[in-house]
Amino acid sequence: MKQILLVLMETYRRQVKSWSFILLVISPFIFIFISFGFGYLSSTLGGDSSDQIAIVSTNKGLAKQLRYDKDKMTLKYHSQKSAQQALKKEKIKGYLVAEQKNSQLVAKYVGKTRLSTTQKTQFQQVLQANQQSLNVQKAQLTQAQLKALALQPVLEQQVSKKGASDETIKTISFMITIFLMYFILITYTTTVAQDIASEKGTKIMEMIFSSMPAKKYFYGKILGTFAVIATHLLIYLIGGGAVYLILPKLELSKEIFAEYNTTIGKVAGNLLSINLIYILLGVVIFTILAALCGALVVRPEDTSKAVQPVIYIVLVGFIGSLVFGENANNLIVKIASYVPFISSFFMPMRLIYSEVSPVQVGLSLLLLIGATFGLAMYVGRMYAGLILQTDDLGIINSFKRASKIR
Repeated sequence: MKQILLVLMETYRRQVKSWSFILLVISPFIFIFISFGFGYLSSTLGGDSSDQIAIVSTNKGLAKQLRYDKDKMTLKYHSQKSAQQALKKEKIKGYLVAEQKNSQLVAKYVGKTRLSTTQKTQFQQVLQANQQSLNVQKAQLTQAQLKALALQPVLEQQVSKKGASDETIKTISFMITIFLMYFILITYTTTVAQDIASEKGTKIMEMIFSSMPAKKYFYGKILGTFAVIATHLLIYLIGGGAVYLILPKLELSKEIFAEYNTTIGKVAGNLLSINLIYILLGVVIFTILAALCGALVVRPEDTSKAVQPVIYIVLVGFIGSLVFGENANNLIVKIASYVPFISSFFMPMRLIYSEVSPVQVGLSLLLLIGATFGLAMYVGRMYAGLILQTDDLGIINSFKRASKIR
């Protein structure tokens, strides 16, 4: 076990310290920060105008109610003319004039940009409440009549299926899951194959195998690579959590986050579930297969050809899950959810779009785990024969020879 840990730590240290890994991990965060940075600069440095909206009204009580956000709204301009001049001088970004005409409240907004959905809704609520009060005063209604008018209809719903918003959440969760799987597999399968191929036929490997069994070295390499991938995912989880906590506090994203907070929470719940186990197991089994392909070539430059079978299987799972999409009850999808390798694509789709019994999930996981351990043990036993042979026999013949000398 100590020898496996040594190989694991060395593999992990070497890959994590590489610039390719660092750039791969931080590139999404750089993209996010650049996007928000440009948005912030465009909103703050686009000119010297203030972000405030002037509220203009002869009714001081109404004006105070319309100024629901004291940071973004001001009452310092008492006439429409003064507000117009302030807008021309870019001291404010707009003004709202509210006045009463023949027992009716009329409000008009003038500005450089449209009101946000939240601002428009807040203004309408204040105006509607005050207009209702004016209507009651004009009608001179009794208390009984007011009570009768205050009655509201009741609408109840009893549905057997979830609403369209849930379908949108499922679709977002599904797309993130399969694209995350595809991105990780395409990236790391090639990396692992090239790493294994670069070691083949070297004197160092002969020395290593003379001091420790080849299968232990192989297990250490696979576990080290898995630790790297797990670190990659953990950084994304921590970074995503940090972004989730920071976004509601930024003026640039506060309104958007408030509107989609529930959707984001449900999508995160779908991702941080048993689907994450399928992603990790899928990465492990594909990594082992990629290592086998990398060990079959003689020259590192032939790695791209050797790893093509792995890429094809990944594409079958990725494209197949996209083709069937929301049709999670299709017979082909059900069968594929039990087939190792591609079950990492299809079972998460079933879990997101339909109800799957614990027995079915357990059977699928058992088959995937069994195939992963079986493939690891099989490749481990023949690893020395794969790495130490330097004759260019072709992939198939190299595999046959390694199987015989294991």
